[in-house]
Amino acid sequence: METRPSTALLTDMYELTMVDSALENGMGDRQCVFEVFTRRFPAARRFMVMAGVARILEGLERFQFDESQLRYLANNKIVGSKTIQFLENYRFTGDIIGYPEGEVFMVNSPILTVQGTFAEACLLETYLLSVLNFDCAIASAASRMTIAAHGRPCLDMGARRVHEQAAVSAARAAQIGGFAGTSDLEAGKRYGIRAIGTAAHAFTLLFETEEEAFRAQIKTMGPQTTLLVDTYDVEAAVETAVRVAREAGGELGAVRLDSGDLVAGAFKVRKQLDDLGAKSTKITVTNDLDEYAIAGLGAAPVDSYGVGTKLVTGSGIPTAALVYKLVAREDTSGVMEPVEKKSAEKSTKGGLKWAGRVVEDNTAQTELLVTGTDEGGANHFFAERGARALQQTFVRGGEIDTSWIGQEALARAQQRHLDSRNELPYQAWRLSEGEVAIPTEFVHLDQ
Repeated sequence: METRPSTALLTDMYELTMVDSALENGMGDRQCVFEVFTRRFPAARRFMVMAGVARILEGLERFQFDESQLRYLANNKIVGSKTIQFLENYRFTGDIIGYPEGEVFMVNSPILTVQGTFAEACLLETYLLSVLNFDCAIASAASRMTIAAHGRPCLDMGARRVHEQAAVSAARAAQIGGFAGTSDLEAGKRYGIRAIGTAAHAFTLLFETEEEAFRAQIKTMGPQTTLLVDTYDVEAAVETAVRVAREAGGELGAVRLDSGDLVAGAFKVRKQLDDLGAKSTKITVTNDLDEYAIAGLGAAPVDSYGVGTKLVTGSGIPTAALVYKLVAREDTSGVMEPVEKKSAEKSTKGGLKWAGRVVEDNTAQTELLVTGTDEGGANHFFAERGARALQQTFVRGGEIDTSWIGQEALARAQQRHLDSRNELPYQAWRLSEGEVAIPTEFVHLDQ
């Protein structure tokens, strides 16, 4: 069975020093509520996509301190002996709720809420943010790309453009955003994503002639393979590719264009294929695509898109700019009370929030964030306003709900994203800069 390392030190030092001070001063056991949200979107984002929940839950199972980690913390005097003793038995025992993967979210949406003691919940900040900031950014970029593709498949080919482990996570997040496959085999194995890929220019250059290379590829992969046709002369390559596939007993599956004017090239190649009678042979394009390039290819006879660098870097927005803030804590009498920052441009709104979305005529209208009540009171209010509740429970009393992990959960997340994205008003799908898809309304209810 695969053993993966502890996630406990994937954290900023000040999480540990805060816990150390809190424990020394008798405050570490205070019950607290932390929220993950973003204060603002970049101008080019009208909505963002929740992704990373499964990775968080997998990592939470391994968020425990081993002997070597504790020795490092002690030897470097990062924390004192009381904290070392606390960390020896650390296991998160609180609750985590949030937006399920695939759900779209808005500015201030509480996409993850962590409830537990200060010491337990504080330690999770960096790990949670590092996962969510990356995965949400990639899923959001992927969503824009699949919108631009208008139903044509988008395929992840970004493994070589980012850290090797980030590439695996990016492939999964892209799947949530609507992608249909990945070139990364580790992502295929780990998450059950369809693996794709055939050959690069190096394979063609290995042989004395392009025809020899095509024959060799078809011999091992069959006529339905995809042949890269722009190593030398595209027109000659297309003719050779079709002929060699037929000589092997079938019609060529697809050709790939990776350079030049892709729009003009696609039209020329489509006409040539049709003139050769290869009407079933498809055209896939690559070459540093983003959502704008994909939209620009909308009128071209392209059947699928291979996306690399721009996908795994969030198409220019590599982080979701999420923050993790304390919004409520026990007072000296043990009563939970809201707390909030007043800092200029970095203020927060206190209190545990319940999130719902008002939907009228199958179109989302408003994000409702309700404070001052329990879940039952919030759900009653949502029903009165015609809103659907957005949050789900991922961890209860430290017990992880594993139904949010695995291949079936990933498939549900992809469908959930299509459903929630389809609820958004039409202007939310535009690729141009503009306002957030729907406004957020804060409501305080007195129990």
